[in-house]
Amino acid sequence: MMKLVEGMSAVVTGGASGLGKASAQALADAGLKVTIFDVNEEAGEAHARAIGGTFARVDITDEQSVAEGFERARSAYGQERVTVHCAMTSRRGKTLGWDKESGAYKRLATEDYAFGAEGILVSSYRIASHSALGMANSEPLNEDGERGAIVLTASVAAQDGQIGQVIYGSCKAGVNGLVLPMARDLMDVGIRVNSVMPGIFATPLMLGMKDRNPQMWDQLNASVPFPKRLGEPEEFASLILEIARNSYINGHQFRLDGAIRMPPK
Repeated sequence: MMKLVEGMSAVVTGGASGLGKASAQALADAGLKVTIFDVNEEAGEAHARAIGGTFARVDITDEQSVAEGFERARSAYGQERVTVHCAMTSRRGKTLGWDKESGAYKRLATEDYAFGAEGILVSSYRIASHSALGMANSEPLNEDGERGAIVLTASVAAQDGQIGQVIYGSCKAGVNGLVLPMARDLMDVGIRVNSVMPGIFATPLMLGMKDRNPQMWDQLNASVPFPKRLGEPEEFASLILEIARNSYINGHQFRLDGAIRMPPK
């Protein structure tokens, strides 16, 4: 087991809200010193204060910003031993969509796809590899020679990609695709890599629908086999803690979805 001891350092991207916020809270509750990476300075700083951690404004699509964020985190609390990557940015669109103005099909721009690939897949590699480099140059934590754990956030869309999710679904599948080769790349330095595929969770984005479209909200809850509700961010965070603690969890992708399988639309 990788003991989550008091004062151990952790980094959580997207820690200002949603799944990242809950993960940062859970790690802090376990005694870790958490640095939140986010672009939302007000919310990020507020949550960092609330959990006794620190905040770094980090743009996950910018190499220098990420490097500086890790430098700040390590200056504050030492080498992170747990990294949870929840932040992302993307765009939506079908491969081909009907353009009413021209009366013809329009192709989703390659630039839009590249934007999502950078904001989901490339950023996942960026965060994981920067963290792994720091971990690799640190002392082992236990008799297994373990130096740290990295958890990436994929999505059930990686396996159940819906209409309009060609960017999101394929890039989240790419996140899952990083896991095993990276875990094997890092086996000699004792760093574990895993991913979680959340289903429909009650994040701020989804909670906004509750008032805007209560009928759609009810339908979403009813679509989950059991329990018949959206996932709670705290349930995602609970799995993050177990992955971090359990040294035998490595190179794996976990669905966390109440048994939902998404239809085409």
